[in-house]
Amino acid sequence: MAEKIRVTVWNEFRHEKSHEEVKKVYPDGIHAAIASHLDKQGDVTTRLAALDDPEHGLTEKVLKQTDVLIWWGHMAHHEVKDEIVDRVQERVLGGMGLIVLHSGHFSKIFQRLMGTTCNLWWREAHEKARYWVVAPDHPVAAGLGPYFELEHEEMYGEFFDIPAPDELVLIAWFAGGEVFRAGCCYHRGHGKVFYFQPGHETYPNYRDENVLRVITNAVHWAAPGKGAVAREFGHRPEALEKLG
Repeated sequence: MAEKIRVTVWNEFRHEKSHEEVKKVYPDGIHAAIASHLDKQGDVTTRLAALDDPEHGLTEKVLKQTDVLIWWGHMAHHEVKDEIVDRVQERVLGGMGLIVLHSGHFSKIFQRLMGTTCNLWWREAHEKARYWVVAPDHPVAAGLGPYFELEHEEMYGEFFDIPAPDELVLIAWFAGGEVFRAGCCYHRGHGKVFYFQPGHETYPNYRDENVLRVITNAVHWAAPGKGAVAREFGHRPEALEKLG
């Protein structure tokens, strides 16, 4: 029997405690809604972690037992301790997958891995959003049609200050006219990183079948491959060929 993919779903878990509108949508937290879906897949096992947990719930032990880390943050990016960011970055470079959702574009870990501000345009106006699949053969797009729509979503618009994605899977169009690179794949060291735009906290979009399909596909794509060859660095005193 194949081993299950071990996923840690991380969430600030602040909006759900302080904003009644958000609590009504996600009474147990955004992370719990995502984990509930993943746990039904049969080949995934999840654990939850939140900002106010000891070490933000991302201890050395937890990260060593995590194949893919999902990250949602918004109002307290600055409260994430730099030593935890260092720890997560090391694990990503070592092979752990990272899926960054929605306003996590401003998280310390995403900015660190991208090396840019990750800034963008935004607007909250209950706009319809249409997500076009521009890489239909990519594993993250498996099972999707040419596009899918969300009745309401926060607008994120270009220019999005990120490096050019290694692979661009989804482009979003919003009713106000803006477009956005909404599904971006990166490779960092041994690890894979996927940024996915939907997920404003006042909309139930983490229950939408297409959004959940993308996240599930991204978990499978980002999970470390089995039997990867370790990379070795450092001083090499012995040459392959005779020198001198």
